[in-house]
Amino acid sequence: MKIDDVHKMMDPVKSTAKMPVLFIGHGNPMNAIEDNEFSRSWRELGKSIPKAEVILCISAHWETAGTFVTDMGKPPTIHDFGGFPRELFEVQYPAPGSPVTAAEVKKLTELTTVFPDEKWGLDHGCWSVLNQMYPDASIPVVELSLDYRQSPQFHYDLARELAPLRKKGVLIMGSGNMVHNLRKINWHNPEGRYDWAESANEKMKNFIMNGDHKSLIGYSQTEGEAQLAIPTPEHFLPLLYALALKEENETVSFFNDKLVMGSLSMTSLLIAS
Repeated sequence: MKIDDVHKMMDPVKSTAKMPVLFIGHGNPMNAIEDNEFSRSWRELGKSIPKAEVILCISAHWETAGTFVTDMGKPPTIHDFGGFPRELFEVQYPAPGSPVTAAEVKKLTELTTVFPDEKWGLDHGCWSVLNQMYPDASIPVVELSLDYRQSPQFHYDLARELAPLRKKGVLIMGSGNMVHNLRKINWHNPEGRYDWAESANEKMKNFIMNGDHKSLIGYSQTEGEAQLAIPTPEHFLPLLYALALKEENETVSFFNDKLVMGSLSMTSLLIAS
């Protein structure tokens, strides 16, 4: 392959129909290689939505002091977990990067400075989903980090600045979990659910369906069930990136709407016209 062809692969198109937006509840890293109800829905999703020129992923598993964007031609596959079968550690997701898209992200964001990163790559919040959606790894992928020092409102506002990318062939995907409390996992009954987890999941869905983003932005900071459902913000914040990009004429569709192991919500959403 000629170097010019590689550059073309990494460049987003100049203008295209508006891409949808995703929030994926990624759950267990084993979903990357297992055949289950969640991985099957990801495979179908990859076939049903327009094919992106580039994917921009905001993953729960890349927290930084400051905001960074991966800026390399060949992002490495990061196995940022332990205690899983060797088969999972052997997975490589060799999608190219897109320095051109990284530069566009830096150009668009006025709320903060976005710094280029040449070390991170693709963590499992990103590649575990994409390995099922696009197993040929042919679509360039860029990750945007979560500044752990910032508020939910900051992340929502930052996401809104990324909106022009949707008309440049970029699929923006948040990856986390709406309810995510590993300390409360019910190992004895994987199909069980806690009342507080179910209530929190339904409350967040209602905020989403009613377009009440303000309540959702503040939800993680309220007392009671929210503190159990969102003990730390990193899996919740990618949801705000997706919702911030919703336009008035667009609809939200839920899928994989299920609690697993008591305290993990796989609830995911697709935003599209």
